Amino acid sequence: MDEVVRGNRVVWERASGKHVREYDELLAEARDGGRLFAREEELLGPLLADRPVVVHFQSGHGLDDVALVNGGASRVIGVDYSSVAAGAAQRRAVELGVACRYVVAEVPGVPMKDGSVDLVYTGKGALIWMRDIGAWARDVARVLRPGGSLFVYEAHPTVPLWTWDEDEPRIRPDRSYFAETNINDTFPGNGAQEWQWNLGHIVTAITAAGLRLDVLEEYAEPFWRPADGTKAAAWSGRLPNSYALLAHRPA
Repeated sequence: MDEVVRGNRVVWERASGKHVREYDELLAEARDGGRLFAREEELLGPLLADRPVVVHFQSGHGLDDVALVNGGASRVIGVDYSSVAAGAAQRRAVELGVACRYVVAEVPGVPMKDGSVDLVYTGKGALIWMRDIGAWARDVARVLRPGGSLFVYEAHPTVPLWTWDEDEPRIRPDRSYFAETNINDTFPGNGAQEWQWNLGHIVTAITAAGLRLDVLEEYAEPFWRPADGTKAAAWSGRLPNSYALLAHRPA
């Protein structure tokens, strides 16, 4: 783990304290089934019907993992480099009796055997923390069984460009779609360094790793909004704010 990633991990350990402070609220939400979006359920439905073994790269609070098990996954292994997040997620899984377990590890470099899972699930603020998108894609392909799938539901790469002005959409003068990195200045990654991977980078990395693209959809609705009620004009339906990607490892 290099100095930048180590610094980001410190930020995320601190930010993940939110998962502990709000433990009871998150536990109640998990009891209600977790949190997948409707389009995720539609795209993942046929895959979950086969009772797959799932690994969730950068699993965070783990509520998606509960939803994946409720949707049909036989078990989910969550991988996150925050011991605080992984510990809170494991405690919730034990309390609920769901088939989820958590590993503290960096992505890429997931400590799993080659060809050991049916589905890699990730996204919702994950890929901006990958300093090498090619290595990430190769790790995905490595752990997937032949015929296995990758599913990403993620913030659109243009999102770091949008201001949160409420009157009309604007582009931040300090950001570029083609920049290499940005400094995150919003919760939960305040002060951490993120990487600006555009759609071309992501799709190219996935196909170069030997996966075949099945679905790529862009959406106007962001996957996350701040809890303070901000209503940015960039989220009003005119601009891309999220996307879904489905790919598979050829059998």
